[in-house]
Amino acid sequence: MTDEPIKGPASYFPSIEKRYGKPIAEWQDLVRRSLPARHMELVSMLKNDHGMGHGHANAIVAHVLAAEKG
Repeated sequence: MTDEPIKGPASYFPSIEKRYGKPIAEWQDLVRRSLPARHMELVSMLKNDHGMGHGHANAIVAHVLAAEKG
């Protein structure tokens, strides 16, 4: 068993939880409740309504949209 580092959007999740004080599942649910919407509309919502930085907002949105595609 290897301890490979987490890659992609999920690599931001520990710092997002620490900085914004909510579990990732809550942020993901918030994004899912806002669907359907375009990627950048969702990023802007997280930034404007919740004070999230662009990189963190983008990571959450990208991860949710990738999971929705299946």
